[in-house]
Amino acid sequence: MSDASRKPGLAPGFSIRPAVAGDVPVIFRFIQALAEYERLAHEVTATEATLQATLFGAQPSAEVLLAEFDGAPVGFALFFSNYSTFLAKPGLYLEDLFVLPEFRGRGFGKALLVAGARLAAERGCGRYEWAVLDWNTPSIQFYESLGARPMSDWTIMRVSGDSLEKLASERVRADLTDSRAIGA
Repeated sequence: MSDASRKPGLAPGFSIRPAVAGDVPVIFRFIQALAEYERLAHEVTATEATLQATLFGAQPSAEVLLAEFDGAPVGFALFFSNYSTFLAKPGLYLEDLFVLPEFRGRGFGKALLVAGARLAAERGCGRYEWAVLDWNTPSIQFYESLGARPMSDWTIMRVSGDSLEKLASERVRADLTDSRAIGA
């Protein structure tokens, strides 16, 4: 995305572009700042090296868009592909959206969301989704103003760290003599 693809009303000098490997230090700083804002800094175990490997290695796991103002990074959006079996279509999941506090309220966050939505539409996606912390009322109101709706009938489940390792090492035994085991 170039300056030429900017929406009218955004500040001159604002642009959004796909991140490249050399942007890893900036991405890492944004992740740390986002974690501070979300009161989750204690959960960050990412490093520049792990970001380099997972974002720009042989099999990238996610993509990043960088928002810049006068050539300086002011925000980012990190997203990855998912899939809807009900729609039989791919989707995009927005993992992180962050704009530096001094640049909020100028449309940069909305521009990053719109850029992700455009990519989803261009790629034939059936959904563009993200999660927001329950206490983050300003973000919830902002997302709702754009037409997003909370999925209150779904609960996100997660295993990570030791719980993930434990689940991965579970022994599984199928009991084919019990009709409940095969969904009959």
